[in-house]
Amino acid sequence: MSLLIRGGTVVTHSDSYRADILCADGKIQAIGLGLDAPAGGEVIDADGLYVMPGGIDPHTHMQLPFMGTVASEDFYTGTAAALAGGTTSIIDFVIPNPGQSLMEAFGTWRGWAEKAAADYAFHVAITWWDDSVSEEMGTLVREHGVNSFKHFMAYKGAIMATDDILVQSFSRCLELGAIPTVHAENGELVYHMQQKLLAEGMTGPEAHPLSRPPQVEGEAASRAIRIASTLGAPIYLVHVSTRDAVDEIAYARQQGHPVYGECLTGHLVLDDSVYQDTDWGRAAAHVMSPPFRPKGHQEALWHGLQSGNLQTTATDHCCFCADQKAAGKDDFTKIPNGTAGVEDRMAVLWDEGVNSGKLSIHDFVALTSTNTARIFNLYPRKGSIQVGADADLVVWDPSGTRTISAETHHQNVDFNIFEGRTVRGIPRHTVSQGKWVWRDGELRAERGAGRYLERPAYPGVFDLLKRRAELHAPQAVKRD
Repeated sequence: MSLLIRGGTVVTHSDSYRADILCADGKIQAIGLGLDAPAGGEVIDADGLYVMPGGIDPHTHMQLPFMGTVASEDFYTGTAAALAGGTTSIIDFVIPNPGQSLMEAFGTWRGWAEKAAADYAFHVAITWWDDSVSEEMGTLVREHGVNSFKHFMAYKGAIMATDDILVQSFSRCLELGAIPTVHAENGELVYHMQQKLLAEGMTGPEAHPLSRPPQVEGEAASRAIRIASTLGAPIYLVHVSTRDAVDEIAYARQQGHPVYGECLTGHLVLDDSVYQDTDWGRAAAHVMSPPFRPKGHQEALWHGLQSGNLQTTATDHCCFCADQKAAGKDDFTKIPNGTAGVEDRMAVLWDEGVNSGKLSIHDFVALTSTNTARIFNLYPRKGSIQVGADADLVVWDPSGTRTISAETHHQNVDFNIFEGRTVRGIPRHTVSQGKWVWRDGELRAERGAGRYLERPAYPGVFDLLKRRAELHAPQAVKRD
C-alpha cells in the first residue's frame, strides 16, 4: 500500500521546505508539491507539521543478559516503544561472554531480534582476545554487515577490555574498515572505589556515582583516544557524560583526529541529585553507568552538541524493573545498571534543546538521525529524505504536548527517569518502511516487521585515514 504525506514542511539536517512525500514499496518514491494521492492508498495531512527522517538510536540494549538478570525489554516491546517515540531504527549490541565465539553470540542475538518491529543493526563487543576473535571480526564485517565493534573499559572481572585488547582490536578494526567504539571508564579505578566505599559502609545507590567520578571517564576517554590516534584509527565514544571527556574529544578533534562522541538524553537533563532520593527504589532506578553527573556537566554536554564535538544522541536503553534492581538492596555494586528512554529521546531533546534555543531544527535532525547514519554508513538509506531512501519518517507536531509517565509509556519497565515532565514537541505520526505505525496515539507496531540492516565497511572517514597513512608512512634510513 502507498502512503502520501501531504502539505508538511520537510526538515533535514541542512534544509527545510514545503513538500508532499509519496511512499510506496518501503521507499520514498517522489517529493514535490501537489502530488496526487494514490488510488487506494492512505494520506497523512501534515499541514502545520514537520516531516523529518525517522530517528536512529545508536545505543540500545534489548533483552540484555546482565548482572545476573535479563533486561525486561525485548526486541519487540523495545522497538515498538521506539516507534511510538519517532525512532524507526536502532543499533543494539551483541556482547559475547569472555571466551565465547563472536559468531555464536551474533547468532543468538539475531535470533532474539527476529521479533523486532523496527529495523535494527548490531555493534559487536570485543570482550576477550585471541586469533579466533580477529578472524571472526573479519567474518562479521565481510559476510554480515557489521562495521563497528564495542569495547568496555569498565566492568573488571567480567567484560572489561584491557589496553592490550584495545590495541589488538583497534588495529584489526582499521584493517577491516570498521569503527571501534568504547565505553570509557577506568575499570581498575571503578573497582577500587567500589571496594573502598563498601568497606566504609556505603551500600546504597548514593555510592554508585561516588565509585565512578568524572575523572575515571576523562582518563579512559583520553587513553582510548590516544591509542586510536597512535594507530591511525577512528574512534567513537559512547554515552559521554562529563566535561572531562568532552574536553578530551575537543582537544583530539582540534589536532585533526577523527573522534566521534555520543551523549544520552538523560545525561543532558538530569544530575546526580537523583541518587540522594530517600526512597531506595527511586534512587536505584537511576543507577546506570556512567551515572548521572553533578550540575555543570550537563552544560558541557550541550556545548559539545552545539560545537559539533558530540555528533549523536542515544539512550543506552536498558530496562530493569524494581524487583530486578532490588538484587542490590544491600550492595550498590549489585544493582543492575540501566535506565529506559528509547520512547522519550526525541521529545525530550526537542523540548530541552529546540524549544530553549540551544539547537536548531536542523541540528535536531542531525543529532537524532543523520549523523548516526553517516558515521555508521547507513546514509542515505537512513537519515535522509530523498527519492530512493527508506520511507522511515516522523511527522512532528512542534506544538503538541505529552506528560511522560511510566503509567502511559509503551516501554516494558515500571519506572521512567523523565516521570512527570511535560514536553512540547511530539511525534504525531511515525512511518516505518512506508507504513503508518504510530498514528495520533495509536500504535500499530508489527512483530517481526523489523529488518536486519547490513552496514558496509569503510565509512567515508577511512578514505582520509588511508591517505594520511600513505603520506606519513615511516621510511627506513638508508645507511652505508
